[in-house]
Amino acid sequence: MPQSPLIVTRTRDLLGYAGSPPDPRWPGGARVAVSIVVNFEEGAEFSINDGDCENEAVYEIEQRLAGRPDPAIDSHFEYGSRAGWWRIMEVLGQHGAPATVSSSGRAVERLPLLAQDAVRRGHEVSAHGWRWEGHAGLDEAEERDRIARTVAAIKEVTGSRPVGWHTRSPGSINTRRLLVEEGGFLYDSDAYNDDLPYWTEVSGCRHLIVPYSFDTNDSRLQRGGDFSTGDDFFTYCRDAFDWLYRIGAEGRPRMMSIGLHGRIIGRPGRIGALARLLEHMQRHEGVWLCNRAAIAQHWIAHHAKR
Repeated sequence: MPQSPLIVTRTRDLLGYAGSPPDPRWPGGARVAVSIVVNFEEGAEFSINDGDCENEAVYEIEQRLAGRPDPAIDSHFEYGSRAGWWRIMEVLGQHGAPATVSSSGRAVERLPLLAQDAVRRGHEVSAHGWRWEGHAGLDEAEERDRIARTVAAIKEVTGSRPVGWHTRSPGSINTRRLLVEEGGFLYDSDAYNDDLPYWTEVSGCRHLIVPYSFDTNDSRLQRGGDFSTGDDFFTYCRDAFDWLYRIGAEGRPRMMSIGLHGRIIGRPGRIGALARLLEHMQRHEGVWLCNRAAIAQHWIAHHAKR
């Protein structure tokens, strides 16, 4: 089959650690590092009611309105900040589980109370773009501005600049370079290709990637996904944890990412799955529940030469 005439602009690394990854030496000799990510996007999605030219098209209902306000989609997102956020935060607090709150800049600007609540509870507030949008269609100047606005909004509201970044897929070919040029980022999570952090080179600089995951993620509970109930989410994540814990016990520690959204796992029929998952993990010794900044700081301190 002939190849499409696309210009190759980034070299792919298909081997990674080539079957010989480093021992991460997690704190306390942990067998697995578990990174919980709460995606804070409510208020940053596209909505004609907010002056956008279109409504967000990804959610749990099939019929969507084009060219006019869609109060149904708006209210689905509002559920995340009105109700789901507080349930997730309560469950995390009950289990002493730190999280990374991956935050869209406009969501932080519109809902500063939630970002400040995350800080008060001891969670990391990282950057998740200005809007809940992919960056592939942005030109370089637009994308640079989006990154700077996101950093400024989070710093203004929380008092600290974010050190981590994750773009709603897809990112652009410029995203990682622009993050490095912006300065101040310890890591980005715009990759889904490993169970451990790794270094890459960007514009002559070493840059750390802390990979994310879409499989151990409550987004699979949305219409069209392959999880029907909270128990599906729990079972899949439990199985992933058990496998990683077992190989960690064999001297091969890894990292596990768990992605959450207030408007999804925060529903009454699903939130119990998160509580059961945390209870299951905490019945095991040698589990490091941590935010992504802690993982990045650990990797920089212990694997700077790899």
